Amino acid sequence: MNTMQATRLVAAREIRVKLRDKTFLISTVFFLLLAAAATILPAVFAGGPSTVAVTEQAAGPLRSAGLEVRVVPDDRAAERAVQDGDVDAAVVAGPTVLALDEAPDDVVGALSTRPPVRLLDPDAVDPAVAFLVPFAFAFIFFVTSQGFGVQIAQSIIEEKQTRIVEILVAAVPVRALLAGKLVAGTLLALGQIALVALVALVGMAFGGGDGGLLSLLAPAIGWFLPFFLLGFVLIAAMWAAAGALVNRLEDIGGVSMPVQLTVMLPFFAVIFLHDNATAMRVLSYLPFSAPTAMPLRLFTGDAAAWEPVVALVLLLASAAAFLLAGARVYEGALLRTNGRTSIGTAWRSRETVA
Repeated sequence: MNTMQATRLVAAREIRVKLRDKTFLISTVFFLLLAAAATILPAVFAGGPSTVAVTEQAAGPLRSAGLEVRVVPDDRAAERAVQDGDVDAAVVAGPTVLALDEAPDDVVGALSTRPPVRLLDPDAVDPAVAFLVPFAFAFIFFVTSQGFGVQIAQSIIEEKQTRIVEILVAAVPVRALLAGKLVAGTLLALGQIALVALVALVGMAFGGGDGGLLSLLAPAIGWFLPFFLLGFVLIAAMWAAAGALVNRLEDIGGVSMPVQLTVMLPFFAVIFLHDNATAMRVLSYLPFSAPTAMPLRLFTGDAAAWEPVVALVLLLASAAAFLLAGARVYEGALLRTNGRTSIGTAWRSRETVA
């Protein structure tokens, strides 16, 4: 069995185990429900256009505005329809808008004469969207890299704790064992994100979402995928090395703190500094924050066409370096079952198991 075959075998085993894991399945369902709720519920609670009782002579402007019009014979019938709850509002002579307890803005707007509006910055991003988009990018990368990274580390520790790792390395090369775990984690993470994105898109379509927002997000999402992939591999390699350094699940907290900080600090930096152009420019080139900062700058139009290419190359080089370093630490610590292993010891005395 060559290294490629062994990697595929390990990856397939890890995926099968994870797909039967209740925690993974429950978390996936939770994220899907969250995405559906975030895109569908606002439209559901917002309700449809108001139903208006009005005489035939005054129905034209309301129909043109897309409101549901119910024609009544006179003003008294219109008022009675409002009191009985048959309609949301009524328009009577004056014109006067009748409602029970809340002014119907869509009816008032349909009857109002609006002055012409000229936008000086028509491409400006809505402030609420400008906050939610960076939060969404950062949250997805943070939760996914942390969640799947921890699972990779726990899988390695469990194999060491039960000493099954000694059987595994006798059957497959050590690097194939590591590569299989990383490939499985990456595929599962991408699959989970793809499902969540699909549910969100369907929810936006069902709820009448803003197609203009989707067109603005498309380039950012397109770049987010390769940035996410490389950033996840970088973080996953660090989690794998951290997991190989200890023999008990209880000890993972001591070795994982640096890894958690490398994910948490960029997360909060992007969230709180998303409106600082200088800070975001720096963050978009740093390997731990580039997966979220650069797609955000592309969304807001602050990045030149060449910048994501340069940032992606830098992230690729960083991911390769961390992957090689993590593999070396993993090899040096994997078969050490006599307590916690230091990074220096693992680096100097890696096992050369074929």
